[in-house]
Amino acid sequence: MSAPRVLKAVPLTRAAFAPFGDVIEAAGAASAYAINAGTTTRFHDLAAIDAAREGGRPVVSIFRAQPRELPLRLHMLERHPLGSQAFVPLGSQPYLLVVAEDPALPPQAFIARADQGINYRAGTWHHPLLALHAVSDFLVIDRAGPDNNCDEVELASEYLLTM
Repeated sequence: MSAPRVLKAVPLTRAAFAPFGDVIEAAGAASAYAINAGTTTRFHDLAAIDAAREGGRPVVSIFRAQPRELPLRLHMLERHPLGSQAFVPLGSQPYLLVVAEDPALPPQAFIARADQGINYRAGTWHHPLLALHAVSDFLVIDRAGPDNNCDEVELASEYLLTM
């Protein structure tokens, strides 16, 4: 494999992430309205959870991610062809995302704020969870069910992820 290409992470925005899924944040709500006698605001319909294909069902888990040091060598991506996968940080740390429309194309990298979750569409190529600075917990909503729902691929080129 040749020398790694540098991949610089940029701030996560709804527009830039749209080809890969949803950004989960209050600012992106389809609607917002008061509930609980006006003491709470509901930011409604933030992500398209897709878990029912091939007899699947949605499951809620907590993933505890170890922090990664940068620069980080990237050599693989994965995808979940039968369902979406949502990550919502439970702490106060930013984290990184690496996505690609196709593993043969150069990936894109994003820095997500601690108040931004994401939902990968079914079939979106992405790198496994990349916490920064500290051990970080994420609420994860994805698919459980029969059939394999995780494909992994080695990248044709190695990338060096930086901020």
